[in-house]
Formats: sequence, structure tokens, C-alpha cells
Amino acid sequence: MSNLTQRVIFGAIGAVLLLGSVWYSAWTFALFFGVVQMRMLWEFYRMMREVGYKPAALLGGGLSLVFFLGAAYLCAMPNYLGDIFGGGAALSSLNPGFITREKSLLLKLGFSLVVLLPVILILREMAAWPREKQDFSPFSNVGVALLGLLYVSLPMSLLNVLAFTPQGYDYRRIFALLLLVWSSDIGAYAAGKTFGKHKLAPKISPGKTWEGAIGGFLLTLGMGWALGYLLPELSLTYRLVVAGVVAVFGPLGDLAESMLKRSVDVKDSGRIMPGHGGLLDRFDAFLFILPVLALLQLLLG
Repeated sequence: MSNLTQRVIFGAIGAVLLLGSVWYSAWTFALFFGVVQMRMLWEFYRMMREVGYKPAALLGGGLSLVFFLGAAYLCAMPNYLGDIFGGGAALSSLNPGFITREKSLLLKLGFSLVVLLPVILILREMAAWPREKQDFSPFSNVGVALLGLLYVSLPMSLLNVLAFTPQGYDYRRIFALLLLVWSSDIGAYAAGKTFGKHKLAPKISPGKTWEGAIGGFLLTLGMGWALGYLLPELSLTYRLVVAGVVAVFGPLGDLAESMLKRSVDVKDSGRIMPGHGGLLDRFDAFLFILPVLALLQLLLG
């Protein structure tokens, strides 16, 4: 098949799986994105292995899935988001003792894993020392393993903060985020192809232009306005602020991953989607967008 045919077929399959998982239920959403972010982390570790690092990929991937599903479970508890973001006092009356004990246990387990993770990774290096064909410090492997969790898994886990409200799971918010990200990509591509002359970051991504960035920004703002039909309870100001965050930080996330790929001399992060590269290529914008949106949610509710 031609590259265009592959992109269309596998893009359609991926879109159906993505949108179907988000729409069907909270747990299909959590399982889908839990597996997606675990694969993204594996692709990051694979690229690091290309330049000689040997991160604990199996341990990191397993922990990333535990963290994502744990975050989804905590955010699904009515009084959890109320405690953090406000507005959940009435909902806390729903069997508060049971919810509090479960929440407390999960938070303690998660905290324990985070605290012990560096120790576990260092013990792994001690058991494997000395490694053949690796000239640099074994602590570099520990650093790369932790960096992957911070760069990929932590931001993706914040997707749960956006998906769950004190009233429960709201698939519309994830649909809205996807529409904004796609608008940014489409607007940048169309404007860049039509008007692009001035390079945005030629040493990192020669194909990106300032004209494309402006086109992506404007189309994303337009989508932010149109999302009033999907999320009428959100004010126009809030939707435009979110659209602005996506339009600015999405391309920055894409540039960061392009810099990563150039630093290890690979074209795509993976080959799971023929014609599209890896999942890290598809969701790289999320890694910069989600921390900012989660902070926005924390500050504005």
C-alpha cells in the first residue's frame, strides 16, 4: 500500500478505537489511555537504548500503568476531586468513610512506590554491574528511567484530572481536547503548506513555519468557540483560554519530541501505526498540554 493509503486506513482504525473507548465508559477510557501511555513510555526507552542507555523498561512500563489506573480510580471517587478542586462537599456524604479509607490506602501505596522507585532502580544497576558495552555511569540508566516516567507517564496521568469532574466521568471533555489538538495540527499543516515561508525552529523541525503556527492558533481558537455547542456549561472565556493553551503548548510538545528524535537519530518513535509512526509521535502534544491544563483546572476549577 502507498503511504497515504496506510495513513488513511490505520488513522481511521485508530480514531474509532480512540473515540469509542473515550465515549463508552470511564474504564474503557482508563484502560485505553493506560495502555497508550505505557506504549509511549516503551517507545521513549527504546529510543534511549539506541544511544546506549539501558533503562528498566519493564519495571517502568508496569509502574506507569499502575500509576495511570490508580489516578483514574482516585479521580473517579466523588469526594477526591471535591477535596482538591472544590465543590465536592455535598458529594462527600456518599459513604465518606469507605471512600476515605480506600483513597488513603491508594495514596499511601502510590507514595511508597514513588519513594522506593529510585532505590529499586539503583539496586537493579548494582545487580547488573558491570554492564558490557556501556562506558558511562550506571546512574545514567536510573536517570533515564525516571525521566521517562516524568516526561511521559506523569503528564498522561493528568488526563484523568480533566476527564473526571465532581459529578463523574465526562467524555465530552476528552472529545473537546482531541478536537482542539486536531484543529491545531490541521490549521498548522494547511497554513504552513499554503503560506509557510519563515521557519519556526529550523534546527529542530525544518518543516514548521511561523505561518503554520499562526494558522494552527487561529483554527484552534475557532474550535474553542465552537465547543460551546458541546460544553455549553463552560464560559467562552474559559474555552478560549484552554484553546490558547493547546495552540501554544501543543506545538512545543511536538518540537520537544522532534528534538528527542534528532538527538538519537531516529525518524519515528515506533512503528505501531504504519504511516503514522509510533504513539509517542501521535500524542507528543499532550505531554506539554496536560500539565498546563491540570494547573489551570487547579487554579480556576
